[in-house]
Amino acid sequence: MSGVLVQVYRSPRRADTYLITEKAKGLTAVPEALFGTFGTPEPAFVFLLTTERALAHSNPALVFEALQEKGFYLQLPPPKAEA
Repeated sequence: MSGVLVQVYRSPRRADTYLITEKAKGLTAVPEALFGTFGTPEPAFVFLLTTERALAHSNPALVFEALQEKGFYLQLPPPKAEA
């Protein structure tokens, strides 16, 4: 897979929690149960995902794999550092 246009949604309920889907497919593959904790997805931005593109908190290869297998990728906030 060379690249896919993805839509990133922000969670209104959980800080730093994002849902990534293929833009063309939208939220069709996301299980209804996920919306219970995630909330109503708020569109954040669209970009072309490639394996070469650096992502802030996720490995692009893992995002591609999740999109192919499940139809979405849930990005949770990074673990908090111990003080």
